[in-house]
Amino acid sequence: MKLKNISRVSENYWISFSDIMTGLMVIFMFISISYILEVQKKQKQRDLIFEEFKATKDSLYAELQNEFKDDFKEWDIELDKDLSIKFTNPDVLFESGETRIRPKFEKILDEFLPRYFDILLQDKYKDKIVEVRIEGHTDTVPIHKYDEDPYIGNIILSQLRSTEVLKYFRKMNYFKHLPKEKKLKLQFWLTSNGLGYGRTLDDDKGLSALSGKPINNSFSRRVEFRIITSSERLVNDILKKIEEEKEK
Repeated sequence: MKLKNISRVSENYWISFSDIMTGLMVIFMFISISYILEVQKKQKQRDLIFEEFKATKDSLYAELQNEFKDDFKEWDIELDKDLSIKFTNPDVLFESGETRIRPKFEKILDEFLPRYFDILLQDKYKDKIVEVRIEGHTDTVPIHKYDEDPYIGNIILSQLRSTEVLKYFRKMNYFKHLPKEKKLKLQFWLTSNGLGYGRTLDDDKGLSALSGKPINNSFSRRVEFRIITSSERLVNDILKKIEEEKEK
């Protein structure tokens, strides 16, 4: 009789333990499914951001390419896939070591800037662009009149040059006659950035620091217009989070 009772107790114990294990397995299964769904959701969001990033860049590139295709050679400018437009003819831009815009560059800017911003100010891009950088770059010729350190001297020189371009744009009739909301949008977008000779170019107009090729001082003394899209910042944030997840 006692053996039967012990057997029943033992049987009930194992049944209860089995039920607990089954319950835990179900819980873990739901946790796993939730985790997988969350991962898929994040991946889908990332894919959409990457797709939007590519679509915006491709659209801007195509419009800029179509608009200025007949001017590239005449103005000696280049449009890169990163949406930067480089003015690399030093005989057109500024005198060596000076900040005054040459008359020929003024004429180019008079034609270039209205057409450039007509593209960017379209409604379809108003929430896609977060910044338009006017970048000043110098050659490696030492400049001492702004600072005893030639690197800092060139940083200041390039900053003054990019600011002169921005100042010139704001004085143009095109800018003065823009609707108020578009002026405010441009004030939010536009920045002038002096990069000195930190990003010099080689003979192929690639970044010499990356290519390892000799610096071409003529090409390095340039002005660039660079578009930063909202998706670009989101992509950078995603890549940063992915790297952080890998390190965990």
